[in-house]
Amino acid sequence: MNNTNIRSLYGLKYNPFVPDVPSEALFTIPGSESFTLRVQTMAAQGGFALITGDPGLGKSKTLQQIAHRLQQIPDLTVGVMQRPQSSLGDFYREMGELFNVGLSPANRYGGFKALRTRWKTHCQSTLLRPVLLIDEAQQVSVDCLTELRLLQSHHFDSQSLLFTILCGDSRLPERFRTAELLPLGSRIGPRLVLSPLSPEQLQDFLNFALDQAGNGQLMTTELIRTLAAHAANNLRVLNQMAAELLCAAAERNLPRIDEALFLELFAPTGSKPRRSNR
Repeated sequence: MNNTNIRSLYGLKYNPFVPDVPSEALFTIPGSESFTLRVQTMAAQGGFALITGDPGLGKSKTLQQIAHRLQQIPDLTVGVMQRPQSSLGDFYREMGELFNVGLSPANRYGGFKALRTRWKTHCQSTLLRPVLLIDEAQQVSVDCLTELRLLQSHHFDSQSLLFTILCGDSRLPERFRTAELLPLGSRIGPRLVLSPLSPEQLQDFLNFALDQAGNGQLMTTELIRTLAAHAANNLRVLNQMAAELLCAAAERNLPRIDEALFLELFAPTGSKPRRSNR
C-alpha cells in the first residue's frame, strides 16, 4: 500500500508518520520554541548555536523547522551542509557552492579570503549574518570545525561573519571539551539539549500530527494512549509504529485504527487476540 492510496483512503493531505512532513506542519518539540526565537535574533550578530540529544528525539526535525523560520527572513542567506564528513578540501568546495563563491581547493588561502569577503558584503548590505546549518555535526572533522571557527572570526574575534547552528548526537558536546575543539566550544551561545518525551507529550504529538494531516479522528483515544506508552519515550520509535499501523489498516480497509490492530501487530506471539470479522 503506497502513500497515495493511504492518503486517499483516509483523507490525509500527507502521511504524518514518514520523514517528508511539510516544514510548516512540523511538531514543535517541548522546550525548543524559546531556543528557536533566540536563534532568529542571533542572525543579526552571528556566532555558534548547538542542538544535541540522543537518536530519535527530533533533532533533525527541529533543525528543519528552524531552517524554515530563517528562510522567511528577507535577504537572509541560509546554507545547509549536505556532507558533514568531508575532508578539508571538500569542505571548501561545498562552502563555495553554498555561498556562491568560486573556490579552488588547491588555493585554500584564496578560498578563505573569498568566503570572508562574500560574508562581509552580505553583513554590510543586509545587517544580517549568513547562516550555515550542519546536521550530523558529530561527523565533522576537527580540521573542518577549526577552519570554520577561524573563517567566521573577524577583527580579533570581536565580530562574527557567519551564524552556524550545529546539530548532532550526545558525542558532540564531549568533543567540544577536548583540547583541539575547546576554543570553538567556548564560543557556542544558545544550546538546546533534547530529552526523551513523556507519554503525555507523545500523545500531544500524535494528536497534532493527525490534525495537521487532515484527519484528527483517524486513531482512537485508546490507541493514541497505548502507542505513547510503548514508544520508549522516543519520537522515531513512535512514528515507526504509527506508520506500520497506518499501512496495515489501509491494507485491511479499516475505517479507523484502534487498539485491537496494535495488539495484533505488536503483541508477543501467542498472546495476540483474534480480530472480529464483523
